[in-house]
Amino acid sequence: MSTPEKKHPPLDPAATSAPHSTVKLSHVTGVVGALVVVGLVAGLIPRWHQRNVLRAETTELAIPTVNVTTPAPSQAAPGLLLPGEIKPLIEATIYARASGYVKRWLVDIGAPVKEGELLAELDTPELNQQLAQTKAELAEAEAALTLAKTSAERWAELLKTSSVSAQEAAEKDADYKLKTATVEAAQANLHRLEELQSFARVTAPFAGTITARRIDVGDLIAAGSNKELFHLVQTSTLRVYVHVPQTIARSIAPGQTAEVTIPELPGRVFPAKVVRTSGAMTADSRTLLTELEVDNAKAELLTGSYAQVQFLGTKLDAALTLPATTVIFRAEGTQVGIVKADGAVELRLIKIGRDFGPIVEILSGIQPADRVILNPSDSLVNGAVVRVAKN
Repeated sequence: MSTPEKKHPPLDPAATSAPHSTVKLSHVTGVVGALVVVGLVAGLIPRWHQRNVLRAETTELAIPTVNVTTPAPSQAAPGLLLPGEIKPLIEATIYARASGYVKRWLVDIGAPVKEGELLAELDTPELNQQLAQTKAELAEAEAALTLAKTSAERWAELLKTSSVSAQEAAEKDADYKLKTATVEAAQANLHRLEELQSFARVTAPFAGTITARRIDVGDLIAAGSNKELFHLVQTSTLRVYVHVPQTIARSIAPGQTAEVTIPELPGRVFPAKVVRTSGAMTADSRTLLTELEVDNAKAELLTGSYAQVQFLGTKLDAALTLPATTVIFRAEGTQVGIVKADGAVELRLIKIGRDFGPIVEILSGIQPADRVILNPSDSLVNGAVVRVAKN
């Protein structure tokens, strides 16, 4: 006997689809939210990155970029040629010691003369009159002295017999001494005038060459007027003056040999010898004044000429040089800007030696490894941070 089947009521379609719709809505919402988040992130990340890039670029641009150079050793060769000036061993400007007129002159420029040789003669009429007057005064004084001496001796004899008083004898003796002093004064004045009269003959004080004559016949010459008559130089041996730079100054010593060359005499070398130095550096040029002597017995060298001098056996310590555009001139002194390892700037005082135009010689204040700023700005200060440009 079969059991009758139970019949279930039919399912409601709305009730069956409700849970499925809820799940689907939640899924869509999550997807939308994720898309929104992704969109926000995708939009913020570029802006954040762009802001960081802008900040980095701003910071980068705030640091100035500079070009640097390093000091270079001087390219001067060991045989450094230094400029020199040739001067005579002895020179003298000859003036008149007596007043008068030029009677004649006997030598002209370029004439070689010996010591004591007559150069010119002066006519001294006033001095001649003074000399004649002084001679007459001397003769008068000598006559008065003779009489005073005779009187003094006679009164001395009379005093022994008490024929005259002691007072009278003393007066005669004093008069004799007075007349003696008068004669001596007249003799001294005569000798002075005779010496002055001898200066009417102008002579050479040493052997040499006349390089200037500034008088002519009839010229009025006044003693002490500083009017030059002749200029005399001795040229058999010449002096050469050289300003030696500080870099080799300590290598220069008296007795050291050197070679002198003249641009107008190519291929000719004149040996010279150091005779003395000034012993101190010249403050404005940082050089040592050095004097050399060179033989000129053949008169091949002219005084006043420009020469080039090369010292033999001199060890040259090459100085450091920098472009002139690195130097800063301020009230604190001459400076250059040094870039340190951390990029900070150090303003350092320097001393400049020789100026070669685009390049200057630096005597102190820098080292070979220093990075020196080219064309530094006027606003550059100590401690400023800079960036070195890549070449």
